[in-house]
Amino acid sequence: MDLPHKQGLYDPANEHDACGVGFIAHIKGEKRHDIILQGLEILKNLDHRGAVGADPLQGDGAGILIQIPDQLYREEMAAQGVSLPLPGEYGVGMVFMPKEAASRLACEQEIERAVVAEGQVVLGWRDVPVNRDMPMSPTVKAMEPVIRQIFIGRGPDVMVTEALERKLYVVRRRSANAIGALKLKHAKEFYMVSCSARTVNYKGLLLADQVGEYYPDLLDKRAVSALSLVHQRFSTNTFPKWNLAHPFRYIAHNGEINTLRGNYNWMRAREKGVHSPLLGDDLQKIWPLIYPGQSDSASFDNALELLVMSGYSLAHAMMMMIPEAWESHTQMDEKRRAFYEYHAAMMEPWDGPAAVAFTDGRQIGATLDRNGLRPARYLITDDDLVVMASESGVLPIADSKIVKKWRLQPGKMFLIDMEQGRIIGDQEIKESLAHARPYADWLRRINIKLDTLEAPAVLDTAAADERVAPLLDRQQAFGYTQEDIKFILEPMGKAGEEGTGSMGNDSPLAVLSSKNKPLFNYFRQLFAQVTNPPIDPIREQMVMSLVSFIGPRPNLLEINEINPPFRLEVSQPVLDFEGMAKIRNIARYTQNKFRSAELDICYPAEWGNEGVEARLASLCADAENAVLAGTNILIVSDRKLAADRVAIPALLALSAIHQHLVEKGLRTRTGLVVETGSAREVHHFAVLAGYGAEAVHPYLALETLAHLADDAEAAAKYVKHFVKAIGKGLMKVMSKMGISTY
Repeated sequence: MDLPHKQGLYDPANEHDACGVGFIAHIKGEKRHDIILQGLEILKNLDHRGAVGADPLQGDGAGILIQIPDQLYREEMAAQGVSLPLPGEYGVGMVFMPKEAASRLACEQEIERAVVAEGQVVLGWRDVPVNRDMPMSPTVKAMEPVIRQIFIGRGPDVMVTEALERKLYVVRRRSANAIGALKLKHAKEFYMVSCSARTVNYKGLLLADQVGEYYPDLLDKRAVSALSLVHQRFSTNTFPKWNLAHPFRYIAHNGEINTLRGNYNWMRAREKGVHSPLLGDDLQKIWPLIYPGQSDSASFDNALELLVMSGYSLAHAMMMMIPEAWESHTQMDEKRRAFYEYHAAMMEPWDGPAAVAFTDGRQIGATLDRNGLRPARYLITDDDLVVMASESGVLPIADSKIVKKWRLQPGKMFLIDMEQGRIIGDQEIKESLAHARPYADWLRRINIKLDTLEAPAVLDTAAADERVAPLLDRQQAFGYTQEDIKFILEPMGKAGEEGTGSMGNDSPLAVLSSKNKPLFNYFRQLFAQVTNPPIDPIREQMVMSLVSFIGPRPNLLEINEINPPFRLEVSQPVLDFEGMAKIRNIARYTQNKFRSAELDICYPAEWGNEGVEARLASLCADAENAVLAGTNILIVSDRKLAADRVAIPALLALSAIHQHLVEKGLRTRTGLVVETGSAREVHHFAVLAGYGAEAVHPYLALETLAHLADDAEAAAKYVKHFVKAIGKGLMKVMSKMGISTY
C-alpha cells in the first residue's frame, strides 16, 4: 500500500523505522552456495526484529544482497541465446516494474534508451522467477510488482569494472528521472532495486522466512556468493512498501537517522554547487539525489552511493557520514582528529541511533553511531567465516569453531576486504585514511577559529548607539513578558542553567491560542521515534558537539588543501557581543579571507502588513547580489528596529533567504548569522538552527541580562552564563531528538 497523502495533522515525511540486520561473509572471498543459504538462515532468525499486523502474512519487508551469481545468470541467459561477457564486464539491473503492460513497456524503453545514451550495450532481459503459489497476504499480492532483470554490457570506452559501475549508476539515475518525467499512472510501481556489475539485490514486501521461498534463484545451487547481507524491517509508525525493504544498494540499516531533514536539505543545497573530477558532466544527470518521500535509510544509501561513485573508498565515505566522537576525545591521535575536523565542514553527520552494515561487493563491514545506541555483535570462525548481526546466536555455530566473538563499539568500524583476504580493524582503517593526506597541515593553513581572533577594542553594542530605542520599548516590540525575564533569562544569567519547571505544558498550541505568539512557538521539536537510553552527563560531554562552521561550504566531491580556501569555526553557535563584533568586522580580522554584509530585516511601519512580503522579496534579491559580489557571511539583523520601523520575524526572514539561496545554487557559497532581539529561549535557537542559521547573536536577551546586573562585572558574568546555558539546553534538545551534533 502507498503512504496516505498529507492531510490534517498527518505528514508521511514523519515516518521512521528500526529493524534487524546481519551478514555472513568469507574472509578470503570464496564463493559458495551455502553462504547464501546461511544468509537466509540469519534472516529467518531475525524474524522477531520484523513486524506483522493483523494479517500474519504481511510483514514490513525483508531481503538479501549477494554477489552476482555469474554461472546461474550465464546459463539462464544462454538459454535465451544471449552470451554474457566475462564477470566484471557486464552489469545486472534488478527492476520492480508496473503490472500494467503499457506502463511496463514504457519503463523498459526508457531504461534501454539510458543504456544506449551512456554508450553501453543492452544484452537482454530476464524474467526473475518468483513463487506466486506460496502463501501470501492478499494485500501484498495486490502490490506485487513484475520483477525483471536487465543485463548491460560495457561499452568500448569503459575499460575496467570501476568505470562500468559509474556508468551503471548514471544509467539508473537517468532512467529513473526520465520515467518520473513521463508521469505514468503506474510510475510509482517502478523501482530499480539494484544496478551493479558486482552485486544484486533480492528483496520485497516479504516475511523473513519467505525471501528464499519467493525467489527460487536463491535456492539454485548455481547461485554462489562470498557474502550475504540480510535485513528484516520493522517500520515504526510506517506503512510498508516493496521498494522500502532493505538491503538497499550499499547498506542495510537498523535504527533511525534523526537528522534526515537537515541532511536532505543540505544535499539539495549542494546540487548546483558541486563538481566531481570523476563523474564530470555525468553529475548533472543524477539530480535530484534524494526523492521526496524516501525513507531515512534509502536517503542515506543514495548519499553514500554518490560519495563512492565520486571516488571515495567505502570506509572513507562511511567515516564522513557517521563520524565517531572526536571533538572532546583528548586521547585521539592528532592526525585522526584532523581528518574528522577537515571533513566536518564538508558534510553534516547523518546522526541518530544507527547500526549500518555496508558492502560494495568487494568489501563488507559495519559501523555504529557515536553513541553506540544500536547493538551489533560479530564472530569469526576457524574456517574464515565472519557473522555479524543485531544480536548473538543468529547461526548455530559450535563454540569450538569460533576464534573470536565481540561487539561493535560506539563510533567504531569493522571491515572485511575479500580481495585482500583479511579483516581490517577500526584502528588500521582510520589510521590509513588519516595519514593518506596532510589534513593537520591543511587545517593549520585554512582553519580560522573565531575564539582565537583578537577581540575588538570597542564592542559594537546596541546600547552604545543613541539612535536605538529604549530597552523597554524593544522588549515590548519583540514580545517579552515579565515571565520571560523572571523564569527564563534570570535563572540562566545567574546560574548558567535553565530554570526548573514542572513537566508538561498546558498552554494552548500557538495556532489555537487567542494571544499573539512569537513565530517560534508555531514549531515543535522532533523527538526520537524509537526508544533510546538517556544520555548521562559524562557521556554527553564526550559525544555531543556544538561546533559549527560559518561561511562557504567546500565541494563535497573533491579533497584538496584549497577546498575551501578558508574555514571559520565557532566552538558553539551562540555569539556574545565580542563574537558578533568579530563577525561584523571579519574582513579586518581575517585579511579579507571572509567578508560580511548586513541584511536589515526591518521595514517602514507605514508600509503596513503588505510590507512584509515586499521586504522579503527585496531581502532575497539583496542576499543573492551580495553573494555574487563575493560576500561569504550574511548577517540577518533586526537591530535597526525603531518606533517607525517594524522587524520581520527573524525566523521568517532567515528561512526566506536560506531557501532563495538554495534555489539559486548559492547557499553553499555563504554563511548565515542571525542577529536578533527575538531569541531568548533554547527552543528559539534550535528553530533558527533548523532553518539555516550557523550562529545566532541574541543581543536583546544579553542587554536585558546586563540591565539586571548590579555592575559591569556581574553583567559580564550573566552574559557568559546565558551563553553557557543555551549551549547546555541545545544539547538537551539534541539528546531528545536522538542526535549528538549541532
